[in-house]
Amino acid sequence: MNIIITGGGWAGCSAAYMARKQGANVILIERTDLLLGTGLVGGIMRNNGRYTATEEMIAMGGGDIFKMIDENCRHTNINFPGHAHASLYDIAKTPVAITNYLKEIGVEIRLQERIVRAQVEDGVLRSIQTSSGEVYAGDVFIDTTGTAGPINNCSKYGNGCAMCVLRCPSFGGRVSLTGVCGITEKTGKKADDSIGAMSGSCKLYKESLAPEIVETLNTTGVAVIPLPEELMENHLSVKACQQYALKEFAENIILLDTGHAKLMTPYYSIEKLHKIPGFENARYEDPYAGGKGNSMRYFDMSPRTNALQVKGIKNLFCAGEKAGLLVGHTEAIVTGVLAGFNSTRFLRNKPLLELSRKTAIGEAIAYVNEEMEKKEGLGKKYTFSGSVLFEHMKKLGLYETDINKIEENIKKEGLWNVFAS
Repeated sequence: MNIIITGGGWAGCSAAYMARKQGANVILIERTDLLLGTGLVGGIMRNNGRYTATEEMIAMGGGDIFKMIDENCRHTNINFPGHAHASLYDIAKTPVAITNYLKEIGVEIRLQERIVRAQVEDGVLRSIQTSSGEVYAGDVFIDTTGTAGPINNCSKYGNGCAMCVLRCPSFGGRVSLTGVCGITEKTGKKADDSIGAMSGSCKLYKESLAPEIVETLNTTGVAVIPLPEELMENHLSVKACQQYALKEFAENIILLDTGHAKLMTPYYSIEKLHKIPGFENARYEDPYAGGKGNSMRYFDMSPRTNALQVKGIKNLFCAGEKAGLLVGHTEAIVTGVLAGFNSTRFLRNKPLLELSRKTAIGEAIAYVNEEMEKKEGLGKKYTFSGSVLFEHMKKLGLYETDINKIEENIKKEGLWNVFAS
C-alpha cells in the first residue's frame, strides 16, 4: 500500500501516522522546511469541547499524537475568557517531537516539495509532480494542503502578505491537490459575506515584554491586560477562530504562553501596542508584520463524504481544513487520523469507516458537511472549542469531560480501539 500525503500540517502528520500504523508505505510531502504548518505557532489544545474530541480519539485507539502533545505542554488545565481546561503545548519542542516520531515509525518525509501537476485517469489519481520535477506515484493520495494563502488571496481578501509562518514568499504558495485534479472546491466566507477569514492570533517575543508580564505567563500560562477605550481594536468579525470572537478579546490584551506570547487577535497596531504599560518594547514573532494582518484562510475546501473521501476522485481523501470549515489543531488531527485509516481500508477493499454521530467527532464531520451545503453555513466556522459547533455539541449532550463516560460511549458505539485494529 503506497500512500502519498500532500501537506505536512497537523492533518497531514496525523494521516501519515495512522496510515503507517495500518501498514502502508507513506510519503509525506511538505512545501516548506518544517512540519506542522500553523501548528508551528499554535498551541491551544483541550479547551472546551476539544477535550471531549481528544479523549474520544484516545479511546478509539488513534490518540498517539495527542499523547505526544500532552507530553510537550507548557501549561495544562488553564482557563481564559470563554474557555476552560485548556492545555498549551510548547511550539518549539512539539514540532520536533512529532517529526522524530514520524521518522521513527517509517514515514518518508519530503520537505521543500510543492505539487504542480496531477495525472488523473478515469477518476483515479495516478501520480503527482512537484516543482522540482519529481514524480510521486501512489495507490491512494490524501490532500491535507490546507486552505490558507497564497499571497494573492491575502492581498485580494485580506491586508496583504504579513510574512506569516506559512512563508509563501520563500517556499511558494499553497497548491490544492484536489484543485489540481480538476475538482471544483468551495470557499468559506466571513460574517459580512465577504470571502475567506483571517487567522486569529499573533505571537510576540516574550523577551520583548515587561518582566512582570513574562512572570505571569510563565507561572499561570495566561495574562489578561485591560485596555483603555482609545487603544481597543475590534477585529473579531474577520477571525477564522470565531470561538475567540468574544468582547473580552477586544477589550483586553489576552496573552497565552506557548513559548512565545500568543496574542489573541488577528493583528494589532504596533504603535498602539507600544503605548500599553509593559509592551513598550513589544515585537512580533509571527507574523512579522503583525500590526498589519495575518494569513487568509478557508479557500479551496474539498467536496467529500463523511468517510473523508473526495467526491470525483476514487482514491483521494482529505483532512484538516480541506475537509471543510473546521477550525483548529484538534479538528485537523482527528480528521487526519480518519483519512489515514480509511485510505488503507480503501486499498483493502473494506467498507470505509464513518464515525457514529453519537460521538463528538462523528457529529462534527457530518454536521459541517451538511451545513456547508447551505449558503448561510459557508459564512460560519466550526470548532469543538466554541461558537456554532460547541453550542451544537452541548445541545446534543456530546460535550463531556468525564473520561470514564467518554470511554463508555465509545464502547457503546462499537468504536473502542477501532483505529488500533
